[in-house]
Amino acid sequence: MAVLTDTGTKTATGPKPVKGEPRDAGRQSLVYLFLIVPMVALAAAVPFAWTTGLLSWTDVILAVVFFELTGHGVTIGYHRLFTHGSFKANRPLKITLAILGSMAVQGPIINWVADHRRHHAFSDKEGDPHSPWLFGTSAWALTKGFWHAHMGWMFQRDNTSNQERFAPDLLRDKDILAVDKLFWLWTILTFLMPAVLGGLITMSWTGALTAFFWAGLVRVSVLHHTTWSTNSICHMIGERPFKSRDKAANFWPLALLSFGESWHNSHHADPSCARHGVKRGQIDTSARCIRLFEKAGWVTNVKWPTAERLAKLANE
Repeated sequence: MAVLTDTGTKTATGPKPVKGEPRDAGRQSLVYLFLIVPMVALAAAVPFAWTTGLLSWTDVILAVVFFELTGHGVTIGYHRLFTHGSFKANRPLKITLAILGSMAVQGPIINWVADHRRHHAFSDKEGDPHSPWLFGTSAWALTKGFWHAHMGWMFQRDNTSNQERFAPDLLRDKDILAVDKLFWLWTILTFLMPAVLGGLITMSWTGALTAFFWAGLVRVSVLHHTTWSTNSICHMIGERPFKSRDKAANFWPLALLSFGESWHNSHHADPSCARHGVKRGQIDTSARCIRLFEKAGWVTNVKWPTAERLAKLANE
């Protein structure tokens, strides 16, 4: 039986983790196959769209802006604030982060937090909603596990709807309940706003349509796969400089795109820490934003890493 704190990040006991690991080379080949092929397909579509006028600088700029806003809404809001309590935010910022996270279309906030707290409670063990290690360590088992961890688990949500157990604090927050119930509205706005802006900037229906496609549909899809890659890739390959009771790993190629979330071993070693990229040169734009919010007086009680804490957690 797991025993959770109010942020759902600790457990006293749990099922034993899957034992045994395949060779790194084989595991990396599988991961890169699933990672690179879709990216190549998207990359091939970009020059075609650019040369035909179906992609413009307006589309690119809108896509980047909405990607940054909604992505940080997930990493700073959904994850570091609401799931792990890495800091306390004033009411306007709290509500803004909850709405921006909702506009990433990764699910209503309370259900997202409950799922993620459950993940930490049973990380890479039976009960973890999206571990890639639940089916074994053979090539086929890891292929199945990668799919399950990346997105397949969302088709099996019956075992992850534990809001009362894993997110009771959010169920008591009237602001968050209101944002959660209006998830349908934030979903509409995240697609409608780029289309409206694209149409107004270009003064054309074509501009509205291409902005809807690139800054709406494609942006949300890329953000989805970025977040899902933390669940799949960052539990399969990468470095593990810190002690954790699971297979979470730091995977540097995803650091910029994931806003610092891919320093996943660091995060699992110290879940409530506000900064995941704790070493020099490790990109973590989410932590940079939190620092700016702190200087502006919008957040307090930020749980920053300390040299003593990192030394205690380091693998020798």
